[in-house]
Amino acid sequence: MAIIKYRISLNIFITFFFISAISIIVSCVKFPKVNRITSESTYLYPFDKEGSNYEAEIIIESDGSVDLSAVNFEIPFLKYNKSWLLTLTQDDCRHDSFSWTWAAINGKPLSNNYYYDFKHLMADDLPPDNYMLGKTLGSTDGTGNELRFKYTTTLSPQEAWMSATTGVMKGFTQNYYRFYMKGGLVWDNVKEILNYGNGIAFHNVKTDETNVDSISLHFGKAQTIILNKLNGRGCKMLAEPDGNKKYIVAAAQYPPIKFITAQSGAVKLIPYKAEKNLGKALIERKFYNNYYEYLLKDDVIDNLKLPKESRFAINIGLHGIAFNWLSNLIWINNQYGKDGDDSVWFTSMEEYFEYNYYRHNSIISKQIIDNKLVLKISIPTDQYFYFPSITINVKGLTKNKISNVSSNDQVQGLSYADFQETNGETFLMINLDCRQHLVNLANQFVERYEKKKSAGNLEDAIYFVNKLKESSAKNALRARL
Repeated sequence: MAIIKYRISLNIFITFFFISAISIIVSCVKFPKVNRITSESTYLYPFDKEGSNYEAEIIIESDGSVDLSAVNFEIPFLKYNKSWLLTLTQDDCRHDSFSWTWAAINGKPLSNNYYYDFKHLMADDLPPDNYMLGKTLGSTDGTGNELRFKYTTTLSPQEAWMSATTGVMKGFTQNYYRFYMKGGLVWDNVKEILNYGNGIAFHNVKTDETNVDSISLHFGKAQTIILNKLNGRGCKMLAEPDGNKKYIVAAAQYPPIKFITAQSGAVKLIPYKAEKNLGKALIERKFYNNYYEYLLKDDVIDNLKLPKESRFAINIGLHGIAFNWLSNLIWINNQYGKDGDDSVWFTSMEEYFEYNYYRHNSIISKQIIDNKLVLKISIPTDQYFYFPSITINVKGLTKNKISNVSSNDQVQGLSYADFQETNGETFLMINLDCRQHLVNLANQFVERYEKKKSAGNLEDAIYFVNKLKESSAKNALRARL
């Protein structure tokens, strides 16, 4: 009995000794601190406070040498009078939609081996092999302002990994697990993607994908999550997943889905012949993945041999993006974007859909007051519309015949310049943007620059400030830069 008591006491002592030793060791080890970026770094445009059914007014003051009664106007087939359209939708809510696609377009760090989140970027906690392209990718709005490429990313709102936490451990180099690919985009990444004017789409939903009624029901469930996570921003596009036609039938039963892109059984979009609103349209797209990335160049070159009135929209579907695809984006920028002939409108399918709707449904009237031409533009919107921006061609006027162009408060973004058609005709082109919180958006990027004066933050701040019309608010933001 004494031996048993002795062994029990010895075991208790050994256990206590090891616990104490481990406690001392742990207290001496400096584990990396995981920092959390505050919510002020995850600003999202206030979609829930946006307007609708805009009544824009443009006032053009002439020099008195033009017969204003002979002036006419039109909304061109493509915004900024571009001669061809390119759209890109990245499926599967992939992590690289942020750290590759968005990052490459907007001149942010890239990594060939790792992935990062928005909060990593804000904290300068980046993969060890990060590098920069040294420029952004885009075109211009035809008046000298940069217009970065825009694309669509699909969402998986019913997946828990979209709410995964970002671990920020700047300076920690023992491992790089925090930069491993996640299940997909987290909501902070999506918010930043949307701040730059990109689009979103439904893809797979979490249900029996052979049951049409259940798919339609889950569109609604997914939409509720999206609205809650993204300041009331809804989704109106479906990117057909896996060629599953059940989704297309289900989309017909779910009114908020306005249009669909699909790999087969769809029609090719010819923008200069789009004579309808495209409601519930099924638009063909093509994938250029799995070592077939190079075929995009052939398709673009062949398409541009056609007159602009016959050109198809290059509607791209994409899964993963890596260097092969990055080279395509750079090529488009260098050949047809701001570093080339500036002929492409590279935007999200969502923005194009809205623009086509505005072109068919907006009503423009004119009034002449002395030497002023007043254009009144009624721009009707529909559910989940977020791009109330159009181009107006004012034929019979050129920039040297006017002294000023101004607008009412419904217009927050305004730029203008002469545009020359291939036939030599020259006229005044006006771009207007009725998003009501553009000043707020620009201010957020100016503040970001003020907090961290990096070249990239300055470039972004200038980019968003330049989207504003001339005003005291714009001048104040410029002064801060």
